[in-house]
Amino acid sequence: MAAPRNRKHILVPGHPSTEAYKPHPRRIEATRPAPPASRTRHGKALARALKTAVAEADQRRRDAGTAVHGAEPGLYVQFESQPGAPLQLSALEDARQGIELVAVSHTKTDEPEPRRIERATVFVPDGKVKHFLQRFESYAKTAPKKKGERRHEDMLDPVATLRLATLRGLWTDAVEAYPDEHEVIWWEVWLRRQDGDELARLLEFAGLKRLDVTPRRLQFDDRIVTLLRASPSQLAASVDVLNDLAEVRKAKETATVFVDMGPDEQGDWVKELVARTTPPPSDAPAVCVLDTGVNRGHPLIEPALDAADCQACDPSWATHDHDGHGTEMAGLALYGDLTPVLAGSAPLPLRHRLESVKILPPNGQNPPELYGAVTAEAASRAEIQAPLRSRCFSMAIAATDERDRGQPTSWSAAVDALAAGRAFDASTRGLVYLDGGDEAARRLFVLCAGNVDANALQPTHLDRSDTDPIHDPGQAWNALTVGAFTEMAVIADPRWSSWQPVARPGDLSPWSTTGVTFAEAWPIKPDVVFEGGNVVTNAKGEVDFPCPDLSLLSTHYRPSERSFVLSWATSAATAQAARMAAMIAAEYPTLWPEAVRALVVHAAEWTPAMQAHLRGASGKRERARLVRRYGFGVPRLERALRSASDALTLIAQDRICPFVPKPSKPNERQMGDIHFFELPWPREVLQGLGETAVRLRVTLSYFIEPNPGRRGWKRRHRYASHGLRFEVKGPTESMDEFRKRLNHKALEEDEEKPTTGGDSSEWYLGEQARNRGSIHSDVLSGFAADLAERGVVAVYPVSGWWKDQPRRDRSHLGARYALVVSIETPGVETDIWTPVAQQVGALVEIAG
Repeated sequence: MAAPRNRKHILVPGHPSTEAYKPHPRRIEATRPAPPASRTRHGKALARALKTAVAEADQRRRDAGTAVHGAEPGLYVQFESQPGAPLQLSALEDARQGIELVAVSHTKTDEPEPRRIERATVFVPDGKVKHFLQRFESYAKTAPKKKGERRHEDMLDPVATLRLATLRGLWTDAVEAYPDEHEVIWWEVWLRRQDGDELARLLEFAGLKRLDVTPRRLQFDDRIVTLLRASPSQLAASVDVLNDLAEVRKAKETATVFVDMGPDEQGDWVKELVARTTPPPSDAPAVCVLDTGVNRGHPLIEPALDAADCQACDPSWATHDHDGHGTEMAGLALYGDLTPVLAGSAPLPLRHRLESVKILPPNGQNPPELYGAVTAEAASRAEIQAPLRSRCFSMAIAATDERDRGQPTSWSAAVDALAAGRAFDASTRGLVYLDGGDEAARRLFVLCAGNVDANALQPTHLDRSDTDPIHDPGQAWNALTVGAFTEMAVIADPRWSSWQPVARPGDLSPWSTTGVTFAEAWPIKPDVVFEGGNVVTNAKGEVDFPCPDLSLLSTHYRPSERSFVLSWATSAATAQAARMAAMIAAEYPTLWPEAVRALVVHAAEWTPAMQAHLRGASGKRERARLVRRYGFGVPRLERALRSASDALTLIAQDRICPFVPKPSKPNERQMGDIHFFELPWPREVLQGLGETAVRLRVTLSYFIEPNPGRRGWKRRHRYASHGLRFEVKGPTESMDEFRKRLNHKALEEDEEKPTTGGDSSEWYLGEQARNRGSIHSDVLSGFAADLAERGVVAVYPVSGWWKDQPRRDRSHLGARYALVVSIETPGVETDIWTPVAQQVGALVEIAG
């Protein structure tokens, strides 16, 4: 029987040892596309195509009949790859010439086994066309190649053709989402940031064409994003006369909010619960609910939500809850599911507070918004009101569409930037992405994965969920994205006697979307799953909801009419996850948001139902696919808050320098440092346990800075500023061998990298599966005696756009991270916690 979790986690004191780092060279056999039958003919054909594009651009500008003051003359050229051959994107641009890669998209061939075709749109200023013509001419030469002569084969062999780009060439959204020629929609317009007048030129163009532009906007380092309402035919002229466009997408709309009428008012229950509840202190951490507002007049909400902490992005909306969803989320964020809380009798001291910022307008259908800007403004309002308060942001609102499939958007990028401490400052240009960044302003966002459409619910729910991808902005790298599972499978209400629960207990809730269809390069999402309720089906295969026995209970926004409301789906799961995050922050006030996120993930385990699916996986690749359904499992509060005598959790927080200037070329970057943590370790106790089965778990959490814009995400256009990885010393490795296995600089001259010591096959997920996104967690099971020798963990960097764009590199500020390491000895009566606590001088505190 496992020991009670009644001991504090141990915060590792001091800092790791630091060494200059250089990864071992990797031997990669690059696959090159087959060259064309004649490079001479191909080069001449590309030159003709480019000259034709120049002539067409000139003619289109003359035909447009619209001139915008200050617009940089030039043209957009779209390069298209050979089927199955990726373009050399970095070779298609030249910053010194003003030639910029602005958008990358993909399509597939119409074949039984489709091959991928890559399309890259490049802006070429007037007078710089010769840059490409010279390369085409060199490529087409028939004379033997001289030593050192560049013919640009790597750049041009993959190119099938090029053409003058149209508006479609700047479309980086899903192909099927492109509107009909005269269909008027809201567009998300991404502008190239150049001289500061980009937005003024767009507004001038919109005025000439009588098009609406929203006042909200986002400004990243090299992009400005705003919304414009037009048809493709109206907006197409902007490509010819404006030349500030980088890419266009369809604007986002928010999901329909499900609100049930709920049970009859139970005022006596509320009074009883209020009587045994102790309000939280004024300086307690908060869950900031970004939703439809919160009605603080509810007796269960009022003790934890001050009037001053209720705000709205637009003051004209007022702060009250016009819909009910926000108050529903607030109740779950404060108490969790109210059903067991109301049924209990124990005193309930609240240790965290609530805040509310209304981000949805009260009347009618929500107009398209630049939700990244709305989210930034909401965060700013909460922080201005209580600048010293610790908080996490809970946003159970998502876009209705599913077309992004893990790719970053302006909304998810704004969440990532805000999490990383970057700020969006109100100004005459809208919400501007500042060049600075405040380490103290790191933020934890808890986001919903999004729900399966209620009309698409079906008895074979796993198949449906696996094909319904997580909704924007749930793909944000730095967010804690929450899906839904359910333990609710018992129906006692006779009115539902002919119905059966759809999901088995412990399995995914039928409401939950997943990251199964995401490309492998994107983060594992959801990160975790919380209770989201179940739905029911009958003998005819019909599906219905809500069944009260299979739903959660929360606070109703009109307590004079009723006190409680049914709740379900990923919204309910998200609010509960935010509650756990706030409770962790209250328990360990010195932890960074990165560490709070790490503890939530680290506390997660797969249920027996989930484990049955994982055991049935054919290999690690299939196992990794299933993890994109369940995330890392279901977090348990007691695991997140406490260790036990037989379950030790260590927490370290530090900063690493990912990249440094090259000594010989200060304007270029190379890898920076590697950290080695020699952890306080119960070595003697583990040695004494011999071949007893034990479990080691490691979680590494950090926040990247985003580089938004769909430009291929290769090399300098990578999305993440940097990446970090962890490695654990092998049981038979010496410290010196461990260093040499990881760090090329640790080798003596002419010394080879050690070939033993690594153990990637022993980890449950393995490097390929876990090293996605900005949180990495994995489990290793083995003998206690082996684990006794594994008390060293290394943290080291991998590439990102900071390395490829030195002028924007912020490595010198230090990249923060949190490392959580735990040892569990299930079924063995032993104490591994006390020896470690004594090593670090921790106060031996045992909770009752």
